[in-house]
Order: sequence, then structure tokens, then C-alpha cells
Amino acid sequence: MTTIRPANAPEPPAERFRLPDIPERHPDDMTSVDNLHRHGAIPNIAQYLGNPDTTIVSAEHYIVPGPAYVANESRYPDLLVAFDADPDAYVASNGYIVSEQGKSPDFVLEVASRHTAEDDLDAKMDYYERLGVAEYWLFDSEGRFYGFTLRGYRLVDGGYESIEVSEISPGVFQGYSAKLNLILRAGNRYLGWLDPSTGEHIPTLESETARAEAERASRIRESTRADTAEVRVQELEAELHRLREGR
Repeated sequence: MTTIRPANAPEPPAERFRLPDIPERHPDDMTSVDNLHRHGAIPNIAQYLGNPDTTIVSAEHYIVPGPAYVANESRYPDLLVAFDADPDAYVASNGYIVSEQGKSPDFVLEVASRHTAEDDLDAKMDYYERLGVAEYWLFDSEGRFYGFTLRGYRLVDGGYESIEVSEISPGVFQGYSAKLNLILRAGNRYLGWLDPSTGEHIPTLESETARAEAERASRIRESTRADTAEVRVQELEAELHRLREGR
């Protein structure tokens, strides 16, 4: 039996497009885990930037221009940051759809590995440029896959231009991300994120835990000193009372 839908009935909801999961990584491609996830960079950056309702800080999900996925063409970054975006839509779509978000990501970072370095420097860079990703950064902890340690690009009139990266000491390089308002500092096989207003690393779980423990220890010391002083006062008052009684 055929069911006829009334003419004024609402259209049935279209099934939501959802991007596939990224392919399983080759063991040689785990550099992003070593350099970003193991050090907690993503949650640290997310905490520093704030505004979780409108800011996406994520990794290893596809970025596509619209609700479509083209195998061997669509790309996924090691780190993505997008402001004034919809994190719920990002989760529901299992990735970043530019047409759905209404804008391109503000920042993308790739970490060098043996199997991805050539693509990061060529096809992937071109892909992000065409999508309109505002800043594209590349980090190689050893400098052997890219041929450099740190490099950044900003989108100007539809094309990428180099961001200044300086060698501030032997083997230590840094550049400023205007989009994140953070300094990226690479050296000793580590990528750090610094607050330009203080020159210090942004807070991490470890640093915040250490700060809280130091404050707790300081409060205990102050309390102990106060208790000791109170006891001493009581002792002196008792001694004075005894002297007066002895007279």
C-alpha cells in the first residue's frame, strides 16, 4: 500500500552528512601524538583561548569545503583552531565543514612525519590555501623531514605569505601567530606556546597544579606561623600573670 503525504505536511528531515573517521595512522606518523597530545597542548590551548561555546580547538578530523568527502583529496590537520564557530556542529559532522561553519578555520598546524612531510609541504598546503585557512604552521621536532624546524604562513589576498620566524638561540626558533595571539617556540624537540604579554608559557595542567600546591603550602605556613604566634602570646600572658601573682 502506498502512503500519500499530505500536500501541507513538512518535508522529512534530511539525513545529516557526517564525515568518516580519519584512517588509522602508520606508526611512523605518530609524531603529532608525541609533540601535541602527550604534552597536553590541545587542552592547554583550549583553556587559554577560552570561549568553548564558540571556539573549536581540535585535531585529526577532516576539513572539507562542503558536505562531501573526496577520498585522497580531503585533508585532516594535526591541530585546528576556529573562532566564532559551532563546536556542536563540528562534533555532529565529525569534522570541519566550511559551508556549515560559515567560515574557514583560523589556524592549522601540521607536525612532520616520514610519511606526511611531502604532502604537508605541497598538496596539503595548497588545499588549506584554497579553503581559506587564515594561518598554516609546520613543525618538525628534528628538522629532518621538512628541512626546517618551524615555519608559518598567513593568507593574504587568497595566497600564503611567510610569517617571520627567528632563531633566538642556537636551535631554538619562534614566530608569532596573530590569529591565536601566541608565540610558537620550537626547540629541543618540543613546541611551546607562549603568552606574548608575559613571554611565559601558557598555563598547563602541570603548572596550574604546581601553582595550586604552592599556594596551599604557603597558606599552611602562614597558618602555622599565626598559630605559633598565638601560642607565644598566650605563653607570655601566662608568664606575666604568674609574675603579677608572685608579687
